[in-house]
Amino acid sequence: MNTPDQQTALEQAARKRIKDSHALDGDAGRLANFYRGWASSYDVDVAQGYCGPMIVAELAAAVQTAYLARHRADMTILDAGCGTGLVGVELESLGFRLIDGFDLSEEMVEKARQTRAYRKVRGDVDLNRLPSEYSSASYDITVCCGVFTLGHVGPDGLRELARVTRPNGFVIASVRKSFAEATSFEDYVRRLQDEGVLIPATCLRNGRYAADEDAHYWVLEVPKEMRTTEEQGS
Repeated sequence: MNTPDQQTALEQAARKRIKDSHALDGDAGRLANFYRGWASSYDVDVAQGYCGPMIVAELAAAVQTAYLARHRADMTILDAGCGTGLVGVELESLGFRLIDGFDLSEEMVEKARQTRAYRKVRGDVDLNRLPSEYSSASYDITVCCGVFTLGHVGPDGLRELARVTRPNGFVIASVRKSFAEATSFEDYVRRLQDEGVLIPATCLRNGRYAADEDAHYWVLEVPKEMRTTEEQGS
């Protein structure tokens, strides 16, 4: 059992690791290396006050109930940037069964695999450059929690999330407030709407996310017919 001083030291170390992860400039190599060393303690480090995975999963359940006719167990879901599988576990508890996941870190993915919440899960996948195996219009719902964070993936990652989601499917993403402000995330969403890539359905602003910061939760619909590149430029 840890003494109060030891517990304080552990909490300080956890906060430092979280802060350090926000300063990696989106560099895939640095991110992979950082999370390689963090995988074993990640769940413990973020446990206090981290309700982002639960909120994202509950939004997916609400979207399925409100908009998607098929039974929850038959819905295909992609957990983009799945980490150790915190979102997948929440999704499974709500009745989703066909859950795929990917993450940049092989070590984090191994933790996710051990949860047995996923149908399949892959490591060494960069959201900015999804491999061709993730074909277009593959998933009913794509969820993304903890990725739109300073030092990780830029707002343009939304394009890939939209690409792999079927027409009239949904993308659900948590966006840390500091990231949203630094990247003008909402302006980028408007641009994608103008291009016919994603249509905002709702946004829960200033919601609880982690102990150190709140987040905005975006629910975005892929239009029935996406505009072509030529149409977007006209």
